[in-house]
Amino acid sequence: MKKILFSAVTALVLFSCQNEQTESSDSSLNVASRRVCASQQVLEEQLKADPMLAIRMNEIEAFTHKSILTNRLVNGKIEIPVVVNVLYRTTAQNISNAQIQSQIDVLNKDFNALNSDYNSVPALFSGVKANVGITFVLDQVIRKSTTKTQWGTNDAMKKTAQGGLAPTSPTTKLNLWSCAIGNDILGYAQFPGGSSSTDGVVIDYRYFGLSGAANAPFNLGRTGTHEVGHWMNLRHIWGDATCGSDLVSDTPTHNEENYGTPAYPHYSTCAGTPVEMTMNYMDYTNDNAMYMFTLGQKSRMAAIFASGGPRAAFGI
Repeated sequence: MKKILFSAVTALVLFSCQNEQTESSDSSLNVASRRVCASQQVLEEQLKADPMLAIRMNEIEAFTHKSILTNRLVNGKIEIPVVVNVLYRTTAQNISNAQIQSQIDVLNKDFNALNSDYNSVPALFSGVKANVGITFVLDQVIRKSTTKTQWGTNDAMKKTAQGGLAPTSPTTKLNLWSCAIGNDILGYAQFPGGSSSTDGVVIDYRYFGLSGAANAPFNLGRTGTHEVGHWMNLRHIWGDATCGSDLVSDTPTHNEENYGTPAYPHYSTCAGTPVEMTMNYMDYTNDNAMYMFTLGQKSRMAAIFASGGPRAAFGI
């Protein structure tokens, strides 16, 4: 288990989602065969546009660290209303209400340890596996037809002036966008501290939920779980650096991201040669290979909902 590293620099370098990718064809868009998110790319552009973002993020990191140390976390149940914004050019992109609800169901299972594969957590990690205890309720579905073939990662899908849909009540509702992102990107999230005008999570329509247009090996809704984890201030488990830190004390140090379905145990060559937690939602493995959060990650998520935290308005 690794030591938590805490500094302004660390808070900024932990968002990297730069990964190799392979391609296959699906009419006008490629279908990803390896997990790829664009959070680092988006963050870099946001930092250029808003120099104060780095300061806000560092303040959030300090608040989170203090909240965990003092156990000043939110009490009671957190129930998050979800607005799903569907931007579609084709019938397949206009995902069904059933597919949308399936993503909400997956989030509820994964964040409440109700997923059937939760019991597959190896004995080595059974003492730190967590029921996060956050629930999600579908509040509204908003649909908009578009002529765009790909939306990219510049937040255009969140801006009406660029043909997208602006977030609905982003300080009290989690906004999800389903659209054709392009460039083999499965999704990306905005971390706490960013502008409310672009707050939320974007998921490519092919990897949204369980049914309809969802594509294996990312057809079990875990892209949503992974990205909502980022929205709740979780970093990638490898710390976006060789033997990096995710600022969580009970996750092992990873060499780097893992892809596919790694065989257990998968050893790191970092200090101590720990067994990597490849089944953690914040790695890059296939949907059927990720199935747990840790107690440390739970505390980190809970801190943002505490009084004074960046998402305190969601707390009860």
